[in-house]
Amino acid sequence: MTLEVLIQQYIAEKEQKPASANDLLDFLKRGYIQGKLSFVEYRKLIQELDQRGATLA
Repeated sequence: MTLEVLIQQYIAEKEQKPASANDLLDFLKRGYIQGKLSFVEYRKLIQELDQRGATLA
């Protein structure tokens, strides 16, 4: 999964664009917990969001 796909999934589910990288991070964490993506995909996206300034809450 790419960051662009994650953003599209966020928009499809929430019906709005993410306001920040932190919104995507929260969405990503929830998806991982629900088993929607592998650990490898999760880690890759976490690193990418970290580079964009997201912080773990």
